[in-house]
Amino acid sequence: MLAFLQKIGKSLMLPVAAMPAASLLMRFGNVDYVKEFHLGKDVGGFLNQYIAPFLAAGGDAILGGPVLPLIFAVGVAIGLAGDAVAALTAVIAYQVLANVFLKIPVAFADIVGKDTVLNAGALGGILVGIISAFFYNKYHNIKLPDWLGFFGGKRFVPIVTSFFMVFFSVGLGLVWSPIQHGLDTFGNWVIGLGAFGSAAFGVGNRLLLPFGLHHIFNNIAWFQIGTFTDSAGEVWRGDLPRFFHGDKTAGMFMTGFFPIMMFALPGLALAIIHTAKPEKRKMIASAFLGTALASFLTGITEPLEFSFMFIAPVLYGVHAVLTGVAGYITYILDMKLGFGFSAGLIDYLINFQISSKPLLLIPVGLAYLVLYYVLFRFLIVKLKLKTPGREDDDLLDEDGPGTGRQAAASALKEKAAAVMTALGGAGNLASVDACITRLRLVVKNDKEINEPALKRQGAAGVIRLGQGSVQVIFGTQSEALSDSIKKLIADGTAETGRLSDTTR
Repeated sequence: MLAFLQKIGKSLMLPVAAMPAASLLMRFGNVDYVKEFHLGKDVGGFLNQYIAPFLAAGGDAILGGPVLPLIFAVGVAIGLAGDAVAALTAVIAYQVLANVFLKIPVAFADIVGKDTVLNAGALGGILVGIISAFFYNKYHNIKLPDWLGFFGGKRFVPIVTSFFMVFFSVGLGLVWSPIQHGLDTFGNWVIGLGAFGSAAFGVGNRLLLPFGLHHIFNNIAWFQIGTFTDSAGEVWRGDLPRFFHGDKTAGMFMTGFFPIMMFALPGLALAIIHTAKPEKRKMIASAFLGTALASFLTGITEPLEFSFMFIAPVLYGVHAVLTGVAGYITYILDMKLGFGFSAGLIDYLINFQISSKPLLLIPVGLAYLVLYYVLFRFLIVKLKLKTPGREDDDLLDEDGPGTGRQAAASALKEKAAAVMTALGGAGNLASVDACITRLRLVVKNDKEINEPALKRQGAAGVIRLGQGSVQVIFGTQSEALSDSIKKLIADGTAETGRLSDTTR
């Protein structure tokens, strides 16, 4: 179940990747270039009339009510099946679901009520993606009699899925009204918790991160909880769409991450650098200043967090709690900030003008930077934690984890080969995939994995989830490494044997 949920979490990264485009289009499509950017009536007026409306329309095309669930359906289907036929099947299946939902209140008025509007939202899209991938994986190789041969194989998948979705949608539609009401009630309850709801979300998000399940948690809050009706009468669901469509109460599930990603984690990185052994401090600084900058600018934190979460879990526990506290503080200060990708400087600047009290982030963030630096430096020294730069020397090569001269100078292909060797060779790899910051692998024998060798190649951490499911954190290089490893395997140029005892 954990491995399956991780596949869902990984699949959600594809539709989430479209959100930065949506937020940029929405933001620059709703700017008054005369009043806000002071470009004058000629230039600003031209932009307001001939450019901005089309940018806004493009953003609405992604975040629009019926489109967003469809994006999730396609993304999940691709993530779980990895084939264009599965994506096409998801489109068809979602259209079946949406149209059947329109007929349910008419045909079953006595059960659901004729005025009921059924809307499964992003959850419906995720469910459709799972179903489409299931039918693809089950039937894409099906053999039919010769006289039906044209409809065999992959062509059979959208056919059988469509028929199934009709009956499934009817059954789901009959029970969805109370489920929908329950989800709305739950969402309103969480929103009603105010600062405590924001804090709980922050803690839960960080605690699920090591298992790759935070994407599922995020998408419920960002695309399902809470509703907002705009001036045109259209209803928007979820913290992110509500924020970009003018809901001034939206942002409670996003704001608290800004002090953490822009200030707190860079402060923690400084604490790790300054507590490293003197002879390793320069090497650790070269690695951690880069991860701190990535966190500050883009909100990508996994390379930094995975560098200490397993070797010093007490630090990560404190970090998770303090993330919740940040959500609590920003809520009681009535700060409302949003992002299209993550809570870094880029999103902060782009969405500055549509945020509520964005300048308060500076003092709050600076306070968090000092708190993280002082507190985590104290804990590392007091508890004698083996954070990077403080490990036993036999765990590292002379250049340290992920910063060695050989790793830095190697071409991507050479690095992929070295990573694959550290994973036990091509013969040990049953499945290779990746999301934005981690390799997602299924190995035949996880005892063949050489963790020190992986760390010398830049891995921030290795997660063993049982039954051969393994994740290796390589930051934003992960997808490129995955592609290179697959190519090496396909070309037959990779080592297939197990690692020798001396290598291990």
